[in-house]
Amino acid sequence: MLSIPSLNFSRFRASARKRADVSALLRPLSAAAVGVALTVAVVASLFRPDDFAPGSINPTQFFALLSSAGRLLASVIAFMSTTGVTILSALGIMAVLAGAYGFFAGWKRVVVKEREMAFDSLPSSHDGYRIVQLSDLHIGTYRFAPRVVDRIVERVNALNPDLIVFTGDLVNRRPEELEPFIPALSRLSARDGVVSIMGNHDYCVYGSYTTQRERVEAIHRLQSMQRDSLGWRLLLNENMTIGRDGEQIVVAGVENAGKGFVDHADLRRSMRNVDPEMFTIMLSHDPCHWRSEILPGSEIQLTLSGHTHAMQFRLGPLSPSRLLYKEWNGLYRDGNRVLHVNPGTGSNVPFRLGAWPEINLLTLKCGS
Repeated sequence: MLSIPSLNFSRFRASARKRADVSALLRPLSAAAVGVALTVAVVASLFRPDDFAPGSINPTQFFALLSSAGRLLASVIAFMSTTGVTILSALGIMAVLAGAYGFFAGWKRVVVKEREMAFDSLPSSHDGYRIVQLSDLHIGTYRFAPRVVDRIVERVNALNPDLIVFTGDLVNRRPEELEPFIPALSRLSARDGVVSIMGNHDYCVYGSYTTQRERVEAIHRLQSMQRDSLGWRLLLNENMTIGRDGEQIVVAGVENAGKGFVDHADLRRSMRNVDPEMFTIMLSHDPCHWRSEILPGSEIQLTLSGHTHAMQFRLGPLSPSRLLYKEWNGLYRDGNRVLHVNPGTGSNVPFRLGAWPEINLLTLKCGS
């Protein structure tokens, strides 16, 4: 007679119990996390920003809505399958890892992007003219990683540009942020030098100053440091010409322009004594200025801007910047006129994900 050995299922039962315990632990945690996120999204969709002005809402009604929405969402999630919990847990882990990368490495991951643009009105002597655009360094943030600034300078100089332009926001709050980085930034080198403009942060409006006079003195100190310590040509509603073989192009720069920010831009003054037929590059920190005034009020062929940072977050073509700015990153055209938006070479907070810090090499070509 054949004897059939008895099987010991205790090990399998123990393993199943462990999986059930893990699932039981993950389910409420995932439910809570997703419940909070969805609740915030629901509440945010029900209110406009103005609704949160002091005295505009009833706190009792608000928290009742919040509580009811939370209970409803938690009940829905409680019925989710183990597979759903596993997926949510995996997505949560991925989000945490991506966020950690953005905080610890993403904001230091500087990339170089090269673009060519052709213009019928570009003088033939400037065909192939190479411009490096930097923007929004927010140099104080790099106190946590000063070596990154050295690498930025090295990579820019290795591109052998004809001109370097900086389109605003050199500091976060105060001119003192710049001092440790003067030796590095003063090494930026281009055949026709470095040209800069002011961004909204460069007016020191976010610094703690007890009087307006102190703030104005800080602004002047930052401007002086750019000219005297860095050797940059700072354009304050001004212009300059760059010649080659008897032909010239114009580089003009306005002070910051932008709704809701410091606005000292004077487009007419910046184009004083400029022949409208001359090829002109306009430096304007806020890209909204292109549509609001530069397009309707001038014949300027190329505008270079920054400011948006691409909100320092991007997944493919998706970025919160798309909700705030019509032009927020890269090249935009209106007929034969072009806007280029640099998404920032620095960061005002040490975090970037997808929207990496950029050095832009822009090559101008003759033709259409």
